[in-house]
Amino acid sequence: MNKLTISYLSFLALLSAAGAGCQPSSGTKLPPGVVVSALVKPAIVTEQVSYDTDDPAIWYNAANPAQSLIIGTDKNADGGLYVFNLDGKIIADKVVKGLKRPNNVDIAYGLMLNGNKTDIAVTTERMSHKLRIYALPDMKPVDNGGLDMFTGENGVEYRDLMGIAMYTTKDGKIYAIVGRKNGPKESGYLWQYLLTDNGTGTVKATLVRKFGAYSGKKEIEAIAVDNELGYVYYSDEQVGVRQYYADPDKGNQQLALFATKGFQEDHEGISIYKSTDTTGYILVSDQGANRFHIFTREGTPANPFEHRELKVVSVAAQQSDGSDVLNKPLNANFKHGLFVAMSDDKTFHFYRWEDIAGKDLKVK
Repeated sequence: MNKLTISYLSFLALLSAAGAGCQPSSGTKLPPGVVVSALVKPAIVTEQVSYDTDDPAIWYNAANPAQSLIIGTDKNADGGLYVFNLDGKIIADKVVKGLKRPNNVDIAYGLMLNGNKTDIAVTTERMSHKLRIYALPDMKPVDNGGLDMFTGENGVEYRDLMGIAMYTTKDGKIYAIVGRKNGPKESGYLWQYLLTDNGTGTVKATLVRKFGAYSGKKEIEAIAVDNELGYVYYSDEQVGVRQYYADPDKGNQQLALFATKGFQEDHEGISIYKSTDTTGYILVSDQGANRFHIFTREGTPANPFEHRELKVVSVAAQQSDGSDVLNKPLNANFKHGLFVAMSDDKTFHFYRWEDIAGKDLKVK
């Protein structure tokens, strides 16, 4: 199918031709000039998990990129973290089972533990109200059984963990920004914790900040951090994507609310493709329509927090509410980067970045 500048009627026709789930409502008209691509198919579909895939994270193996890993949550009361190779095969001896409804997962590089830099995978365990942390690539626990989150909160579902994003500062401090199923509307839906060694080689978390507005329409799950630019983004479902500073010392003022038009229902997974240290793309899942909206990472000269929508990509992944993207070459199959999206058939889909980018976006 040829690419086209969207109008409302052609948008409906394209979604039907691409096989995108339900028809959009009348509120899904996109801004003028947005390009819509034909359905993009994955290069790899992973083996199935046991229950319900939710969110992926990519661990980049700098020493051997072809041995990089994808870690994904299996969301259930008897859930787990699954680890896949780049062929989508489960690496059984790295899988963590018995987690109490793990929801989202993210990666941080170089946390100092026992005097050594340690890469970690961090997941939210909703039913225990804890963060669970595992050293990479072996997936060994370094959390002494888990770190309690949102302590002292008494509201309904105020301690039920959902989203997680890791923020690493230029001087090496590592923070976890954590979301939950429900929270206050004015500010404080997200809590930010500094992660450090507790003196015995395991991780401790120190609360440093409460921030983030919430519409109250549904929930906040997807969170993403741009380390280089120092921003955190999160999806206020059925409203848009909110932007704040990731540095707790820069205050709690909302910087932007974007992605407010053209979504069929829920705003979900957020991932950031970095063309350079300051440019690239923000991808946001339109869950009910099986597509991703792509915005500029950088702002405009007049407004550094204006993220223009460039493109909409329909994908084969169904009902995707979690994604991650990497801008580095990995192997012969993924020469220009990897985009990973959850699908509701218990799998994750691996896409070549150049297939997502097409002729409209930059390929590093």
